[in-house]
Formats: sequence, C-alpha cells, structure tokens
Amino acid sequence: MDSIATVPTENASRYLQQLCKHWSHKLEVEFDAIQGRVAFPTSAVRFDAAPHALTMTLAGPDAATLDRMEPVVAEHLRRFAFREELAVDWVRG
Repeated sequence: MDSIATVPTENASRYLQQLCKHWSHKLEVEFDAIQGRVAFPTSAVRFDAAPHALTMTLAGPDAATLDRMEPVVAEHLRRFAFREELAVDWVRG
C-alpha cells in the first residue's frame, strides 16, 4: 500500500536532505538534492523535491503500518520546518 503527501514549500530539497541525514544514523538511506529514500523496518518513504513542493511517498504492507508511520514522517518534517507551517495531508493510493 502507498500513501502520498505533497507539501507546498520553497525548501523541499533542504528538508529532504535533513530528514535523510537524520535517519541515516540508524536506517538504510539514499539521497541527493532531489530524491531520497529511507528504509524503515516495516515500511519505506521516498522523498521527491520540486521547486515548490516536497512529495513524500510512504509504502507499507498494510493500512495499520501506514496509520503508524504517516504521523512519524509528518512530525519529523514539521520539526525541521519549524519556521513555516506545513500542511501534510496523506492520500492513500
């Protein structure tokens, strides 16, 4: 199952890199300035930075995993983006 959130921001690349660096201490992570991927034990999130938005695609085996991980990813993004109020609205695919 997938869940996608497209978050309007002018700082998508910066947040993508901060999130990936943060999780790289304990998880398998790959990233550059435009794309990133974090492998959690039961799911994975892909980040795609565009000039005016950060798209986050969360993949997990079931709805319960997505229910658990959506707020984790969103809250970490909000911590790094404390200077702006970001709306993170997940849409299940």
